Amino acid sequence: MPAARLRLCENRRERRTLNKLELNCGVAVLASLERCGQDARAPIIALQLNFIMETKKPRGWHSRGYLPHFDGGENLQFITIHLGDAVPQKVIDGWKLELEREEKEEAKKILFWRIEKYVDQGFGACYLKREEIAELVQNSLFHFDKERYKLVSWAVMPNHVHLLLRPAENIELEDIMHSIKSYTALKANRLLNREGKFWQEEYFDRYIRNHEHFEKTINYIELNPVKAKLCEKSSDWKFSSAYFRKT
Repeated sequence: MPAARLRLCENRRERRTLNKLELNCGVAVLASLERCGQDARAPIIALQLNFIMETKKPRGWHSRGYLPHFDGGENLQFITIHLGDAVPQKVIDGWKLELEREEKEEAKKILFWRIEKYVDQGFGACYLKREEIAELVQNSLFHFDKERYKLVSWAVMPNHVHLLLRPAENIELEDIMHSIKSYTALKANRLLNREGKFWQEEYFDRYIRNHEHFEKTINYIELNPVKAKLCEKSSDWKFSSAYFRKT
């Protein structure tokens, strides 16, 4: 391999290592703050790549009052994460077995909609029904908005979470989701006085293809609480982007 190309690959690996380290350090800082009796809305410590710490004000959601717009980026992604008991693993495994003969993307799509129909019935402990747990998860989404990713839309449901975001350059979606899930699982289990798996290991993600897909995805996310009969209007659901846009 030519020296210039080899160095380019090395640089990419170095950037990825730094990004992962920064995300993991971010989780550690949040956990440390919690031990000091603070939460995601209190002043936070921002980690930079040179590991110098400085105090900064809470971000909240920077997009309040702004209407989401599609700017054509290839990394805009729709993601869904589920609580550990939202769908029994044996049910998912059975569906996967049924779909083995389908094309990979088609099977993934069918599996997603089957799970969505299942979780909207409210199975499992539904820990996210508790306001303090839902608020914890929502605040964790706010925390790295405009730093690790651009948060476009979301809804925290009783047993799952939908979100639409664009990862920042050189930040892997896998690292973003690991950071969010690790911190919220730690904090939620502490609040619930429990141990064990909080989130399912797998999560669903899909690239947004075009403007029409973008609009449909936002509508789906924000109407999910209405569809599940949790509220009459999407803007009534306190733990969603629709609610924040009205304030």
